[in-house]
This record gives sequence, C-alpha cells and structure tokens, in this order.
Amino acid sequence: MLNAGFVSGWLGLSRHMIRSVSLPLVLFACLLSASGLTAHAQSLPTPLPPAAKPDPNAPSTSREEPIINLLDREPEPLFSDTLVPYAPARSATTGIAEGLDQGALYLMAKLTPDSTPLNDGLIWRIYSETTNTDGRLQLVATSQGGDAEFRLDPGTYLVHTAYGFAQATNRIVIGKEVQSKMLTLNAGGIKFGAALKDGEDLDDRIVSFDVFGREFDERGERDLIASNVKPGSIVRLSADTYHVVSRYGDVNAVIRADIQVLPGKLTEATIFHKAADITLKLVNERGGEAIANTTWSVLSPGGDIVVEATGAFPDFVLAEGEYEAIARNNGRTYLHTFEVSPGEDREVEVVTSMAELAGQQDTVSSN
Repeated sequence: MLNAGFVSGWLGLSRHMIRSVSLPLVLFACLLSASGLTAHAQSLPTPLPPAAKPDPNAPSTSREEPIINLLDREPEPLFSDTLVPYAPARSATTGIAEGLDQGALYLMAKLTPDSTPLNDGLIWRIYSETTNTDGRLQLVATSQGGDAEFRLDPGTYLVHTAYGFAQATNRIVIGKEVQSKMLTLNAGGIKFGAALKDGEDLDDRIVSFDVFGREFDERGERDLIASNVKPGSIVRLSADTYHVVSRYGDVNAVIRADIQVLPGKLTEATIFHKAADITLKLVNERGGEAIANTTWSVLSPGGDIVVEATGAFPDFVLAEGEYEAIARNNGRTYLHTFEVSPGEDREVEVVTSMAELAGQQDTVSSN
C-alpha cells in the first residue's frame, strides 16, 4: 500500500511538471505552424511585372529567300528568334496574364540585319494556313505602321509583311505562350528622275516609269511590279536587279535600263532622254495661221507609222531622228520631212503652196 501523502505529493509534482512542459510544447507547435504557413506562402506564384519589349538592337539570323506565291510552295521562315522575351499586359489584381486561351505575337522588321527597326510604312497581314471554300487564304488580322502585336488562337498562320513593293511571307505556329519575332526584309529603294542629255530636268514634263522583274515568263513577258511612277517618287523594293522603262510623252521616246537595288540603300536613278516636243501646223504660207480639220500621220524613215492625229496643232514628244509628216486637208495631201534634235522643242510648218514646198525640200536636202 502506498502512503497517501506520498501519492498526493507525487500527483502535485506531476501536475507542476506537466504545466511547466506544456508551455514550451505549445510554443514549439506554434512555431512549426508558422513556419509551414511561411513556406506555403513562399511556394505560391508571385505576380511578375511586364517584361520589356524586344531589344531593337538584338542580332538577327541571316535572311532566306522570301515566298513569291503562297499557294505554290511552303512558306520559308525569315524570323529571328534571338530577341528577348516580350510579356503581354498582366492583371494588376491577380498577376495572371490576360487571354490565357490565346498566344501573343509581337513583330518588328528591319531592312537589313544591321539596320534599325522600321517605325512606319509596314503592313502586316495574318492569314490562316487553311483555305476557305473559295480556295483563298482567310485574313485573320492586319496592322499598319511599325511594330505590331497580335493575340491569336493556337494554330498555324502565315505572316505576310509588305514594305512598299518589298514583301515577305513566313509560317509560324502559335500556342498559348508569348512570342517576339524580328523580320529582315533585305530591301532598299529607287528614287526616279528624268532629264535631257544636256542635263535639263524633266520632272515637270510628261514622264513616267514602269518597273519590271528581270526574268521572262513562258509568254516572253516580264512581271510588272510598279507602273506609272512619277519623277521624284521613291519605290521600295526587295534587293534585286530590275528592268525599268521610262517614257517621255506617249509616242516613241522610250528609254530602258537595268537598275540594281541594294539592301538598306536608296538608289537614285536618273534616265536621260533624247527627244523633243514637236508641234505640227498646216499653213498656206510660212508663219501663217494653222488650218483646222487636218489629219496627220508621222512616218519613220522606213515608212512605218509612228503616230496619227487630227487637228490644227497636234503635239507629240518624239525621239531624236528623221521623220516625214503627212497632212491631209480638203482632199489634198502634203508632205514634209523634218528632224528632231534632243531638247529642241519647236513647231514644224507644212505649207500648202508648191513654191513653199519646193523651198522646204531644198532646205532639207542641203542639210
């Protein structure tokens, strides 16, 4: 049998020990709980600020040849993947990127790998890779100006970039991530001008330029790239050599030249014409009034018709050389041979009197 006093004392001591040990245990449990909460809190994703847009000075890969026709063959990539990542806008409250069901595509373009990104003049078009019922590519989105940002559903797309007449097409696969691409157009331009052989500027005259590719198709024709370009205009083109046709007037003053376009360079091309503006008059005597209702034909030395017209003052720009003017009026026909010298614009009189005609022919023969 245990002594009652001993039992009572042992129980009191036990209660004291339990009270003294319980407080550290409680504190230790609380610390464990707090540590677990802290670790759990640190494991949660923290909202990140938007990253900067791609660095314009980042290097890009070398360019491959662009696609000429989307339906002829598979597009070839011209994009560079060396840009820093670009993050779309994030929600200020949740920190989760908006539009999680779509991908973000950020695009920029340069003329050459070493040039700065273009800030204007670009046209971006995004097409679905699959065709519609009409056999055409479906236009999904478009943007104009410099760089462009698109939000697209996951899938495969064709990105068409145009800078004037310089164009490129790329194939890209879009997921739910963010992509940034730099396109190298490898393009330049031509600034057109026209002058006479003595250097007189023709920019205020009736001069135009047509730009063709150098290669011939199966019909023996060149592809027309740009038409009716006026002097002083700048045409943006992919780096290549082009066949340029310049017309002064509407008859036979035509000059052709092959012009090379270098990447990132503006080529100033001045075409020199050897022609003059000629006005024809049928008169009864030298210096007389022009006779109305006259029909005209201008022939080459070989007898080919160069141009025809009706009126008292027909006006033509003719290339240098010798011509024969035939005037028909009131059932009579009158002939006169004349010369065209480059830059010497003048009137050519055809007289009706036999004496004047004989004098004109003698003058031509003596020359």
